[in-house]
Amino acid sequence: MIISASRRTDIPAYYSDWMLNRIKERYACVRNPMNIHQISKINLNPDVVDCIVFWSKNPKPMLDKLQFLNDYAYYFQFTLNSYNNDIEKKLPPQKEIVDTFKKLSNKIGPQRIIWRYDPVLLNTQYTMAYHIDKFNELACQLRGYAEKVTFSFIDFYKKITENIKSNGIIQITSEEKNILAENFSKIASENNFFIDTCAEDIDLSRFNIGHARCIDDKLIAKIIGYNLAVEKDKNQRLECGCVGCIDIGEYNSCPNGCVYCYANYSHNIVENNYKKHNLLSPLLIGDKNSTDVINERKVMSNKKLQKEFF
Repeated sequence: MIISASRRTDIPAYYSDWMLNRIKERYACVRNPMNIHQISKINLNPDVVDCIVFWSKNPKPMLDKLQFLNDYAYYFQFTLNSYNNDIEKKLPPQKEIVDTFKKLSNKIGPQRIIWRYDPVLLNTQYTMAYHIDKFNELACQLRGYAEKVTFSFIDFYKKITENIKSNGIIQITSEEKNILAENFSKIASENNFFIDTCAEDIDLSRFNIGHARCIDDKLIAKIIGYNLAVEKDKNQRLECGCVGCIDIGEYNSCPNGCVYCYANYSHNIVENNYKKHNLLSPLLIGDKNSTDVINERKVMSNKKLQKEFF
């Protein structure tokens, strides 16, 4: 079993103490987003957890807690963009985030930290020239601290329309995507990054850009020394290359305040949910109550029996 922590919220930035409590108690509970009174109890014993994939824009609170994860394989999807607080409202200054990136890489190694430059959005301030310049600037700073960079273009989900309206964000044309991709690829190559895209249907192979698996069984196999018997995640979009996992986060719970975020529907709901967080609860947000139905999810390791050496 692969654990995602989390596509739905920034657990390393805001809920790292809760995560460690779940590790200590060897289980977490997750509400079904489609039926909030249906709760799954997830076994987090190292014997069944093949890998934990952390997603974060600021995993600084995790830096002094990594020793508690020694029984687990894990890696980080670390989003580091070039936006100001008009787009990513509550992130620390970029210099501080770059410093965190480097410190994390020094602790766990560049193979286990993926730089994400995503999503790319355009308006009168964040132009193509701006992105090319800033991507180059970040690539130079992060050279040697990661082996791969993943990028994507903004998707105009219906649920984010209201949030982005005041920012003048525009649709990106195919020609603009190609220009950006060509430049990103050149910059990545110059700084020794492998480059791919997240959930994009556009073919950029002529720029040596592939399609990413953010939940990546091949990377996990290199980390743990075993191949995994896993299939594509059927709950993700067709363009997504990720393999199956269990996400232990919750929607509407990330205080980062990014205007492009598909996982937050309302800033007011996020604030109210954050206030309900109890780091001692098995649930990320709130506590179990009498109307909840809890079922223990059947999980198992997906390691293949024959050990592989890399």
